[in-house]
Amino acid sequence: MAKGRSIVVEGTKTGIGFGSALAIAISWSVNKSILWAIFHGFFSWLYVIYYALTR
Repeated sequence: MAKGRSIVVEGTKTGIGFGSALAIAISWSVNKSILWAIFHGFFSWLYVIYYALTR
């Protein structure tokens, strides 16, 4: 049972990392600003969803 839980935790960590990386990449391509990229990376999936809905 503990093995199944570790798979879920690792999957969640990977998802959060991918969301942040995607938000940073999108933000950089749109704004060319490291400060905005960090800001959007912090909000990760919220920014990705916002970008998808507004573009």
